[in-house]
Formats: sequence, structure tokens, C-alpha cells
Amino acid sequence: MGWIFLAIVAALVIWAIAIYNGLVARRNRFKNAYAQIDVQLKRRYDLIPNLVEVAKGYMKHERETLEAVIKARNSAATAAQAANASPGNPAAMQALGQAEGALTGVLGRMFALAEAYPDLKANQNMLSLQEELSSTENKVSFSRQAFNDSVMDYNTSRESFPNNIFAGMFGFSAADLLQATESAEERKAPKVSF
Repeated sequence: MGWIFLAIVAALVIWAIAIYNGLVARRNRFKNAYAQIDVQLKRRYDLIPNLVEVAKGYMKHERETLEAVIKARNSAATAAQAANASPGNPAAMQALGQAEGALTGVLGRMFALAEAYPDLKANQNMLSLQEELSSTENKVSFSRQAFNDSVMDYNTSRESFPNNIFAGMFGFSAADLLQATESAEERKAPKVSF
């Protein structure tokens, strides 16, 4: 009788450990998925000053737009750092989504203005940077999808019974998806073809 009781207790302990470890693994998976977004965003943020520098020589009368691009880039980089410190944090994810939406909007305006400068459209550096930015935008989109899938898996696991009991006991809080918060106009990808 004593052995049966000990076997049941051992099975319950092993079961609890498996639930806890599963939650930890899922949380680490979504944090890693955010790290992949962060890598691509950093690449994007590094490309933007080069893009502005090339455009600056041609778009002398568009200084306000170029400054807005740099300002939006800096805001987005700051929001990305905050999100990197706490991936899945609702406030950080919302701030990042808003900053990214603003950056996409001003980049779109810059590219629309660049259409009026034929020499800029033909510049090899600009064409190269445009291609890199377009490629990076695709990678960011893919990374966001992977992050959101990981967050959804984690949240589903932590909300399912009996995991929700252990999640509450051990402080596994809900993670937030990285969603676009911009308007329908800003949701359009920036046009980067010349």
C-alpha cells in the first residue's frame, strides 16, 4: 500500500515537472523567435541611414522628409531594444508595432518623393540599398510570423488545463503577439522599386 502511494506521488511530481519544463521550453522558443526579429530589425535600421545618405545628395529640397525617416528609425530602434528586453510584454510589443508602423509610413513617403528624382532612381548605391531593404522587409515579415506562432503555442499551452494551474503558480504570464497597429494606409509595404 505504501509503495502504491509513493508511486502515485512520484508520477504526479514527474507530471508536474513535465508541465513546468514544457512551459519553459515554449517561453524560450518565443523569446528565440523574437531574437530573430531583432536581428532583422537591426539590419533594417542599419540600412536606413545609408539610404538616407544616398538620397540626401539628390533630394536637397526634401530635408524634412529625410529627417523624419531618421527620427522614425531611431524611435523604432529604441522600441525594439525595449521589446528585446522583454519579448512578449504587451506594452513593449504595442510600442514596437506603432514605431514600426510610423517608420514604414515615412519610408513610403520618402520613396514616393524619390520618384521625382531620375538621377536618384538610377544610382547604383540606391538600387543596391533598395534591394537589401526589400529583402530585409521580407525577412522581418517571416520572422514576425514565426514569433507570433511561437507566442500562440506558448499562450495556448499556459491557458490549457492543467497547465494553467502551474502557469499561475510559477509566474508564466501571457505573452503578446507582435501586431501591426498602423492605419490601413500605413499597412501597405513601402514601395522600394525605382
